[in-house]
Amino acid sequence: MMDTGSSPKLTYFFQRGDDREMYKVPRFSTEDDDSDYGTSSANGVEERLCYLRDGKRKVDFVLVYETVGPSRRGSVPASQLSAVQDKKLMKQEQWRRKFMENLSNAGLDMEEEVVQSSNRKLVYFIKIHATWPVLCHYAEELNMRAPLQAHPNPSVNWSEIALNTLRLPNIMYQDVPCKPLDFYTCPFRKSKIDRFLGSENQETFFSNTQRSRIVYEILSTAMFGKKKKGEVGIDRLVDEGIFSSAFPLHDGPYEVKKNSKSSPMNPRQVLYEYWARWGCWYKYQPLDHIREYFGEKIAIYFAWLGFYTGWLLPAAIVGLLVFLYGVFTMRYNQLAVEVCENPRAFKMCPLCDENIGCNYWYLDDICGYAKLAYLFDHPGTVFYAVFVSFWAVTFLEYWKRKSASLAHHWDCMGFQDEIERPRPEFAARAPFLERNPVTGIQEPSFPRSLRNKRIAAGLGIVFLMISLVIIFIVAVIIYRVLVSIPLFQNATFRSQAQAIANMSGAVVNLFLIMAMSRIYEKLAYRLTSWEMHRTQTEFDDNLTFKVFIFQFVNYYSSIFYIAFFKGRFVGYPGNYTLIINLRNEDCSAGGCLIELAQQLAVIMIGKQIINNAQEIIVPKLKAWWHNKQVKLPKKRRTRWEEDYGLVDYEGLFEEYLEMVLQFGFITIFVAAFPLAPLFALLNNWVEIRLDAQKFVCETRRIVAERAENIGIWFKILNMLAHLAVISNGFLIAFTSEFLPKLLYQYEYNWNLEGYINFTLAYSPNGTLREQCRYRGLRDEHGNHTPFFWRLLAIQFAFVIIFEHVVFGVCRLIDILVPDIPESLELKIKRERYLAKQALQDSDTIMKVAAGVDDFGERSRRMVLDLTAEISNELHPPDPLPPKRSLTSCSMNQHTRDRPNTS
Repeated sequence: MMDTGSSPKLTYFFQRGDDREMYKVPRFSTEDDDSDYGTSSANGVEERLCYLRDGKRKVDFVLVYETVGPSRRGSVPASQLSAVQDKKLMKQEQWRRKFMENLSNAGLDMEEEVVQSSNRKLVYFIKIHATWPVLCHYAEELNMRAPLQAHPNPSVNWSEIALNTLRLPNIMYQDVPCKPLDFYTCPFRKSKIDRFLGSENQETFFSNTQRSRIVYEILSTAMFGKKKKGEVGIDRLVDEGIFSSAFPLHDGPYEVKKNSKSSPMNPRQVLYEYWARWGCWYKYQPLDHIREYFGEKIAIYFAWLGFYTGWLLPAAIVGLLVFLYGVFTMRYNQLAVEVCENPRAFKMCPLCDENIGCNYWYLDDICGYAKLAYLFDHPGTVFYAVFVSFWAVTFLEYWKRKSASLAHHWDCMGFQDEIERPRPEFAARAPFLERNPVTGIQEPSFPRSLRNKRIAAGLGIVFLMISLVIIFIVAVIIYRVLVSIPLFQNATFRSQAQAIANMSGAVVNLFLIMAMSRIYEKLAYRLTSWEMHRTQTEFDDNLTFKVFIFQFVNYYSSIFYIAFFKGRFVGYPGNYTLIINLRNEDCSAGGCLIELAQQLAVIMIGKQIINNAQEIIVPKLKAWWHNKQVKLPKKRRTRWEEDYGLVDYEGLFEEYLEMVLQFGFITIFVAAFPLAPLFALLNNWVEIRLDAQKFVCETRRIVAERAENIGIWFKILNMLAHLAVISNGFLIAFTSEFLPKLLYQYEYNWNLEGYINFTLAYSPNGTLREQCRYRGLRDEHGNHTPFFWRLLAIQFAFVIIFEHVVFGVCRLIDILVPDIPESLELKIKRERYLAKQALQDSDTIMKVAAGVDDFGERSRRMVLDLTAEISNELHPPDPLPPKRSLTSCSMNQHTRDRPNTS
């Protein structure tokens, strides 16, 4: 029996011998054993706890599983187990053992260590190391790229160039240590390994992310059962509960001790000190460091988020100036002057039926509301709507250029996973086998016709949920009507009745939206799983489509209603439109645009606050609950124990969805709320730090994934940008008072004198006890006036002209701004030339040098000249040493004067 007080560890070594058999060497140690793995250095550069026990072989991956007793098969006695439970435990143990045997046969070195937790659970950590031959073999199989030559032109960003040109100090720049170098690269080949920089150092030639990616490839393809049943890969084992988790290790702790500030830091500490800390909110993101540590998929997300946030700055500044223009010119608003300086001039009709106690009221009762409405409906907002329409399309055009530059810089241009494996859940549930047309291997399959039927049924459920959202919108409309009636009956709250009803309705709508969002996301995940999509890419794309369609309706439907439908179908005294015997709500005398601004502000800002609070609290609660369940000893934890106490990485889906919905808020409805980009900018400054801290401090290290761009999200952003042009055109034409005032100025009075009186119609005789005024361009019989029809024609003409002009200019921008910069095209050609010389011409050169080919003396001299020329191309005179450790901080000291990629 094991002494729980000393928490001993039982370690097994799994190695590959000449007879390809696995053997074990047990070793006992306790927490008080000073020789256990050595001690980590103070500066954190060499974290010995990231190595196997010999201190030489890196831990490239860790597998974890738990049992509930001292034995490997569980602590519960067999007599207390049912036959089914005992059979399940035996099957799990059989799968686990066969899986580890296959890993050993694949050439991986393994160590197993057991830790007894406080709640008498045994936690098994299997540490995996990939040998040099395995790394070389799979690097070629995975088409990884290796460095040929240091890049002569380091990447810079446009803001740094602009500030340098203007000779202004750049407060955003920071000198990040250990910056990864730029290289010309080509696909790795074992036969040409001597051509690659740093190949003589086997410890550092492959980075930690590359090593973990290679090991994950082996883990994902290793069998543990019958291949026909899809019993393949670590993901399936984790889903089945055979393993609790599988993850690569972090490169040491993220905290930097005060007494070691001057010492070199590990990559995780560099990311924390120069990226994840709140004090770095205004600094460039070290994208090359992020890519080096987390891989291209994570780096491209932060590159897009930083690029988007940078572009929000001019939009926020212009929006703030437009809002301040409204504040400073508010006193000159002729409409507010006409309302406020003519007391008792306009007797308005009751907003509800007279028989339930609603009285007549006067327009000057809402004097303050009319003044406030001017802030969101003045000529500046029209200009801003046009500006944001161009801004959105231009932003996407320049992101395509940035994305192409990053894809080439990170060796991901043209990347696609041509042989994508079936999802573990699909493999477990697929009822048939089918030959893969690419690999020719029998794989689990699901009939396409049955999948299409399930997709159609899933879409039906999506539309059912959308109908439920519309029902909730109607409920909120009824709520606003019911709340406004008692407020309007009270003389004290009469002037604020509509404002209170609208604001409280927006808050209620926000809570309904958030609740529906959580419910639907779980439902959409289940639906997409039920549809049986073969690959993870197909699954993600279908899930993204379902969730975005629903969230679009969920978040934007109430805003669309206020923008384009509220107040359009009210009717007039004697002929009102009713909903459940209640009069349909009308816009206030200040117009619907201020109500739209209220709704947009509450939903957008409230959503941001709730999401940020969740991102701060939820990971900490998950980590606390996980550690409470496991209860590992706190004294002298190893690196893998520390990382196991962190939470799992949950993907970038929620992060992208949040930002895409925000992009819709600030583009589609920006004419109503010019401050929306400013609030988005403030939120994104916080969002970048929260996400950075989550990845660096709170989650286990993820397996580095490659990605060329942001994928399907760019198509969604492009759709929203085009929808924003159409929406802003209709907002200016039909919701704002811009065109009605412009037509009135042209036909009647340029100073807008009498405009309020002109837009208020008289109630038809006999419909009410007293004659009163209501909002509408109607005559004494309730019919629309000729001015209304002229205005309607102008409004439609404006939308068509506005849309064609904006789309035309955007198309011109698309033509003038190439997707790939000219400098990048030259780099691509240069890289192809070097790769061709290094991997093809060298064959002939080496043969000639060895005397294999029977050439004459002249041919030999020509080949020798060509050899010298290629040598100069591959190794030009440069202050950088030609071959050194590619991950060493000392190598990068020569590049500290080079700007960071941001």
